[in-house]
Amino acid sequence: MSTTLLNDRDLHFLLYEFLNTAALLERPKYQEHNIDTLNSSLDTAKTIAERYFANHNAKGDANEPVFDGEKVTLIPETKAAWDAFAQAGFLAAGAAYEDGGSQLPEIIVRGAMAYLNAANIATAAYPFLTLGAANLIRTFGSLQQKEQFLSPMMTGRFAGTMALTEPNQGSALGDITTRAIQQNDGSYRVSGQKMFISGGDQSITENIIHLVLARVEGAPIGVKGISLFIVPKFLLNADQSIGEKNDVALSGLLHKMGYRNATSTVLNFGERGGATGYLIGQENLGLKYMFQMMNEARIGVGLGAACLAYQGFNYSLDYARQRPQGRLPSCRDPKTDQIDLIQHADVRRMLLAQKSYCEGSLALCLYATSLFEDSNTADTEPDRQRAATLLDLLTPVVKSFPSKYGVLANDLAIQILGGAGYIREHPVEQLLRDNRLNPIHEGAEAIHGIDILGRKILGSNLADLSLLSDEINNSIATAESYPEISQLATDLQAALTRLLETSKALQTLSKNDMDLALANATLYLDMFGRVVIGWIWLRQAEIALGTINRSTPKNRISKSDENFYRGKIQTARYYIERELPVTEQQAQILSSANSVSYDMLDEWF
Repeated sequence: MSTTLLNDRDLHFLLYEFLNTAALLERPKYQEHNIDTLNSSLDTAKTIAERYFANHNAKGDANEPVFDGEKVTLIPETKAAWDAFAQAGFLAAGAAYEDGGSQLPEIIVRGAMAYLNAANIATAAYPFLTLGAANLIRTFGSLQQKEQFLSPMMTGRFAGTMALTEPNQGSALGDITTRAIQQNDGSYRVSGQKMFISGGDQSITENIIHLVLARVEGAPIGVKGISLFIVPKFLLNADQSIGEKNDVALSGLLHKMGYRNATSTVLNFGERGGATGYLIGQENLGLKYMFQMMNEARIGVGLGAACLAYQGFNYSLDYARQRPQGRLPSCRDPKTDQIDLIQHADVRRMLLAQKSYCEGSLALCLYATSLFEDSNTADTEPDRQRAATLLDLLTPVVKSFPSKYGVLANDLAIQILGGAGYIREHPVEQLLRDNRLNPIHEGAEAIHGIDILGRKILGSNLADLSLLSDEINNSIATAESYPEISQLATDLQAALTRLLETSKALQTLSKNDMDLALANATLYLDMFGRVVIGWIWLRQAEIALGTINRSTPKNRISKSDENFYRGKIQTARYYIERELPVTEQQAQILSSANSVSYDMLDEWF
């Protein structure tokens, strides 16, 4: 049983009805494009995903990369996929014309990546990382660094990575020990070990450009003493050809439960005296630079999680429509035909939950991407600043909500298939294993909980939350004018009020005991995410209902479109009526400063 990638109708709804991406074409940067070029780019990405990525998703999972002590070998389909994506120009799609790019809006590039993620999340990791590394060099690199490294990354000759984590510090980047010593020629010798480096070695490109966090001699302790370096696997000759091997050694491959075709590596820098590295920007500002790639990656991880959830939903929906099993409780005649699974109410509940998680998550990720676009190309500085503030506030949610609930969606897909769900003849068990990595990728959930509550909410004195609240209230006011969904607007308003009151209570607590105030930050993040996704679904319901109401006998929407819009409205009902009320219990726990976990002692375990 084959499954379509995502849902083209939904993606176009999100791009052109939910987000009005067509309006970007009025901005000076994109005036040479039109709707046809945007859609053609998406169609090309979909074709590449279907033909070159989906064809080896299961094969790459069953035949993970191998390191023989000298080189890494991947299944050949991996390079074919990389080459197809690169030759289609997608590694340069978002770059400016003068830099050799297509100058496509970021949201179209993100939409293209969505198809790759849905087809094969592991192989998609290679272009995903390379795009982020190239964007960082484009923003912060010197003219010489851009001339050396950007063109071969944009054409697919070189790939990119981010090398942050070390074996003994995990996410505590302030404690990294990798060292960098400046040389007479201005380069640095980098020494240290990095772990869990995705794409850290492979056999699909001529070179790999590692972006490495390290400390220069004499740097301040903590995060204020971190610098960022370009450390290529192979050095370049004066004519830009591949030169000698740099002092970067693959110590070994890590064997993961998912994303198996994406290498995860332990890299040793400096086994022979120090790897040659080139400082990006200024010393001690490396983490500031790296946050561009990290935040871009966080949105990308959320998008990948949403797409994996979408794949599980699509497959279990098809299965439920084709698999006869059982009868309704009201039917007591065993001679009657069995009914398809989808006719059972509890199966529809599980499908609705999946639909609410995956479509809501995809909408959230694309909304965040539109904020990124607005922060760079909106017409006025206040509009750009507003978008940047909202994006900064929502990034922890964009990363963590799809990652958490994408896994739950994939679990429900397995449940719908029953015994067939956990055997490898069906893809849903691999989807779950792949997606389980995402709650850890780019920072565990607790890190983002502390970030959103400690830095974004309390750090801004609730000002950023007020900005988001204004956006949500605008949607509530619009929805209240539709009798069919006015109660949903009322329910969302109540949840938003709970979030605001809870935030104020935690603000008061933080003035006396910051550790206790942040002890339940992960729960706060989940509560925050539920309210945001409730808003995302209310907005989709507004658009859907408005389109249905504008339908007339002379200009009637098609039956398939009406079914699509009704599905949006019903899913909004499900989410707001069934998922949003959980925030009541969460608010009680948070507002009362529940300390049960905080007070637990090591010895009591």
